Amino acid sequence: MIDLIIPKKTRTYIPQELEIKWENLSPIFEELKNRPLPTVADLEQWLKDKSELEAALEEDFAWRYIKMTCDTNNEALVQSFQYFATEIEPKIAPINNELNIKLVNHELVDELDQDKYFVYLRAIKKALEIYREENIPLFTKLQVSQQKYQAISGAMSVVINDQEYTLEQAATFLKDVNRGVRQQAWEAIQQRRLVNKDELNVLFDELITLRHEVSLNAGFENYRDYMFQALGRFDYTPKDCYKFAEAIEKEVVPILKEQADKRAEDLGISPLKPWDMDVSTSGKPALKPFTSGEELVNKTISCFERIDPKLGQMLATMKANKLFDVESRKGKAPGGYNYPLAETGAPFIFMNSANTLRDLTTMVHEGGHAVHTFLTADLELNDFKHCPSEVAELASMSMELITMDQWDVYFDKEEDLIRAKREQLIDVLKTLPWVAVIDQFQHWIYTNPGHNAAERETAFKQIYSRFGAGFTDWEGLDASYGNLWQKQLHLFEVPFYYIEYAIAQLGAIAIYKNYKEDPAKALKQYLDALALGYTKPMNEIYATAGIKFDFSVDYVAELASFIKNELAKLG
Repeated sequence: MIDLIIPKKTRTYIPQELEIKWENLSPIFEELKNRPLPTVADLEQWLKDKSELEAALEEDFAWRYIKMTCDTNNEALVQSFQYFATEIEPKIAPINNELNIKLVNHELVDELDQDKYFVYLRAIKKALEIYREENIPLFTKLQVSQQKYQAISGAMSVVINDQEYTLEQAATFLKDVNRGVRQQAWEAIQQRRLVNKDELNVLFDELITLRHEVSLNAGFENYRDYMFQALGRFDYTPKDCYKFAEAIEKEVVPILKEQADKRAEDLGISPLKPWDMDVSTSGKPALKPFTSGEELVNKTISCFERIDPKLGQMLATMKANKLFDVESRKGKAPGGYNYPLAETGAPFIFMNSANTLRDLTTMVHEGGHAVHTFLTADLELNDFKHCPSEVAELASMSMELITMDQWDVYFDKEEDLIRAKREQLIDVLKTLPWVAVIDQFQHWIYTNPGHNAAERETAFKQIYSRFGAGFTDWEGLDASYGNLWQKQLHLFEVPFYYIEYAIAQLGAIAIYKNYKEDPAKALKQYLDALALGYTKPMNEIYATAGIKFDFSVDYVAELASFIKNELAKLG
């Protein structure tokens, strides 16, 4: 029997039980800064020692973040997170910069294996280029302020039929076959969001001001241009994002409009309202792929095991080590994530399950990230595991599609399985315009930093309307329409991390297309690509996965057509 308990890794450089306090960290950083490195072997050992310290710090921060998001009402957990953000990170940043300078200026740096270290060194040089000491206190302020969004959102709940629900739980009523029930739930959710509208606008204005100051300090005209460099977007430009949005508008929006028209016809409703978009057109109740968080985890382990026993073992290992928190509850932060534990080599999956199909796809999505974490766990340097989002999201979004052939684990009836696959494929297409909306909205926000809340709302509505505005009629719902953007956590917490979802979604469709043609080959290519971490340029990682790094109009059209044909096969 395989032992699934993860043993604590033996450290070779830092103390085994290092308490993360600055007085303990400072001597270690000083040693790294002052250590003589007369040979290439010494330089490589220095990189490994530095990596070991970084992994320990990342994992410590990870647990502070995880615990805080699991219970946003716990002030001690909030303070623990803020301690790291305010007392540790600001002190590390300038020393890290000195270590980066030591590396790139070292007389032997060019004698390092350039194939092995090219991507790593490229990122270090870019970090040095945009580093400004005056930004350190701004990053601290941003770290603390961004967390306020979770506290505000985590406290949101509504009462429906005399019972209190989190917003994630209340959203299950949007699948109810009774239109009155759906409308009541939708309106309750939107009204609850509007309660904090002004508070969140004030918070967002604060974040924009801080972010714009960061960009000016670093010598950029705006935060958009700064973030393209900070995120290491070496493979595409803002102009490419505008073109990608146009391709989605031209090739994907018309398909979704057709689907919406068919939905209206099947439901016998005209016009469709926002609360009509999640209910099944079959006239049957919402799909229930599981009934509890534990069942979701167990079924997903079985699903992954069927694809490849090693994948199932990865998730079983997580379960054995209590690395899941999947149930929705009040006081828990919104959303879902897979947080890699850099030193342990496994991840933690966090989500807010309400026993819906969307929760199934969230789980397999985060499960894709988890597989990525396990496959890169033994890469030589911690930085080799830091994949750009275009690669990280390729891991997760591909898994949403690859797992579909095993979804009978969740559904006993063939008709339910077909419904689930159909809803998932439509969601794949729906992802693209929503990503385009949020991305284009961010371009507008940060290239117009002096705007006010009313102008921001107008801009959002104009952009959303370009991409179908959810393919529904918003008459009489203007306040909710203009406030929809506030539900998007990424805008508050991880600015400019969103276009990656669309790029990766295209890549995932291409992987799924290959998987339908040759499952064994496509799965191997996919796993081989993930195992590279970020040791190769992005286009090489995509090529290893058997696909193109491409988001031209022609490519968007080809892959959108493939999904349309797959939908037709399901009837």
